[in-house]
Amino acid sequence: MNLLPKSSKEFGSVDYWEKFFQQRGKKAFEWYGTYLELCGVLHKYIKPREKVLVVGCGNSELSEQLYDVGYQDIVNIDISEVVIKQMKERNASRRPRMSFLKMDMTQMEFPDASFQVVLDKGTLDAVLTDEEEKTLQQVDRMLAEVGRVLQVGGRYLCISLAQAHVLKKAVGHFSREGWMVRVHQVASSQDQLLEAEPRFSLPVFAFIMTKFRPVTGSALQIFELCAQEQGKPVRLESAERLAEAVRERQQYAWLCSQLYRKAGLGSVSLDLCNGDTGEPRYTLHVVDSPTVKPSRDNHFAIFIIPQGRETEWLFGMEEGRKQLAASAGFRRLITVALHRGQQYEGMDSIQAELSARVMELAPAGMPAQLQVPFLSVGGDIGVRIIQHQACSPLSGDYVIEDVQGDDKRYFRRLIFLSNRNVVQSEARLLQDVSHRAQKKRKKDRKKHRPPDTPEDLPAAQGQSIDKSYLCCEHHKAMIAGLALLKNPELLLETPLALLVVGLGGGSLPLFIHDHFPKSCIHAVEIDPSMLEVATQWFGFSQSDRMKVHIADGLDFITCLAEEEARPHYDVIMFDVDSKDPTLGMSCPPPAFVAQLFLQKVKSILTPEGVFILNLVCRDLGLKDSVLAGLKAVFPLLYVRRIEGEVNEILFCQLHSECKLDTPELLEMARALEQTLRKPGKGWDDTYVLSDMLNTVKIV
Repeated sequence: MNLLPKSSKEFGSVDYWEKFFQQRGKKAFEWYGTYLELCGVLHKYIKPREKVLVVGCGNSELSEQLYDVGYQDIVNIDISEVVIKQMKERNASRRPRMSFLKMDMTQMEFPDASFQVVLDKGTLDAVLTDEEEKTLQQVDRMLAEVGRVLQVGGRYLCISLAQAHVLKKAVGHFSREGWMVRVHQVASSQDQLLEAEPRFSLPVFAFIMTKFRPVTGSALQIFELCAQEQGKPVRLESAERLAEAVRERQQYAWLCSQLYRKAGLGSVSLDLCNGDTGEPRYTLHVVDSPTVKPSRDNHFAIFIIPQGRETEWLFGMEEGRKQLAASAGFRRLITVALHRGQQYEGMDSIQAELSARVMELAPAGMPAQLQVPFLSVGGDIGVRIIQHQACSPLSGDYVIEDVQGDDKRYFRRLIFLSNRNVVQSEARLLQDVSHRAQKKRKKDRKKHRPPDTPEDLPAAQGQSIDKSYLCCEHHKAMIAGLALLKNPELLLETPLALLVVGLGGGSLPLFIHDHFPKSCIHAVEIDPSMLEVATQWFGFSQSDRMKVHIADGLDFITCLAEEEARPHYDVIMFDVDSKDPTLGMSCPPPAFVAQLFLQKVKSILTPEGVFILNLVCRDLGLKDSVLAGLKAVFPLLYVRRIEGEVNEILFCQLHSECKLDTPELLEMARALEQTLRKPGKGWDDTYVLSDMLNTVKIV
């Protein structure tokens, strides 16, 4: 039999409650939790000898259970004559000091300051069904009566679902009266999931409104939140911030409820924040694998991503996480990324910190007392050393960090915090620097440095960066595109003019400069802060063959195209990101592939030259449009997809009759690589140019 109201407006109806209790009979109905669920917060805020008024008592057993553990000075009132009669009969002999009265709480008959506590379990929610004027007037009368019958120092303890309009009304009313306002979460939705009777997906809160003596002229307002039963209260600056914090708890509880009830909700992620600072500490992604056959031990696991590796495809992309979950063989896998700027002592401390919280995200059907495994790569949490943090007026906040890779080598990265899971630039550190970093890490473990103290490893001058190593796959593919030039085996002796738009850490132009001794490179960068970053931290330097122009690439190329004696480049490279995250294309900005601008690019490219573009576009329709626009200007267009990433490298040339089939392309790449592998020249043995062109397709 369904006894839950069909709409919230029925909560405020006297007729509804009379009918409800007649149907319900003598069976207790605990709307917002049993005594065992609520006793922690009740005992915290009510003393055994205090005089307690329970408003809207219904046929809940709460008063009886409080009485039985020593709270015996309790008066109960309710608007329903049926329920008051039931409760009197039930308690007359067993609880003689407890009274039950039929009374309207908006017109109570008690003298002023009669009680030290007014306890309300769901009654305010039942009355405040909407924000119509008549309802609000009734609630004003109720809250005014609560204030009248309470002594100074007394508390209105209201158990509620804290829906937005209820929280706003209660907090607004009592804060204006100069009372202290505290909201305390007392039960999460997880506690209610296995119940036979349905209740709510929302968590339950207690409002603790403490009556202060009025002080003339004082505007002091106190707002506090306790997010955990035994947690310390956190002081908040405003009623709006308190409402926002409650809403965050409700959204989290709703998510836990949904994750418990059903698998396969799609991409689900959330941040767990530091309780003291409010800063994100962990980012969790929930990945379900419905095809995994259930067994006792494969219901649920936690995967800790080593620091610095959250940007890798396997951990940073939804498809990668799905592959990770499938290979791990669990029905539900939660990946946990560790945030920069936070201190972590090790795997054991992380496990202890996360254990209780992640269990709230467990799937249904998990055996009781099952030990949930914590997994990682090599059982380590990795190493991340923040070298430098600053803010660029154009690019926003950014960090330079050193992270440890699979092979224990260190890599330096530039990260824009507006897109913290994307590596903007990366370079490998030389072995001796990696070794010193490792020793320094062991030393710093003993010091326990503050989290925001920058590590002072040697600044990234020329000797600390391995300039022969290209970290980014799309940079390797762009270099391989030079094989499209005429006579690639002679390029080391051929004067080459190159224009690179987008400097970043400078790895791409620096590699070309060092490996093609006759090359002359103009690099264009809109953000002067990036030139400082490249120079100080990534071993970049200018020379008579390497010039950096601080300019907008659009303006720079437009000016070149309009010159009477315009320069011509053998190679033009675009590796420039968009600052607008709302666009479906993050690299390059759309203006760089507009038809009119592409004509200007064409005008400064030599007839046999190659225009190489790094394209990152998730919008398939937009990508098709970009490819069509490029082909209209550059008849010969090759595409090379970067495996495991969104990047595609486009190689554009002016003459379609110069088209090469795959075997010819690979042969030219091998010829170029053989030329570059000269004795005494640093070369990464894992970098095979022909592999970069093996999957190239002609559009």
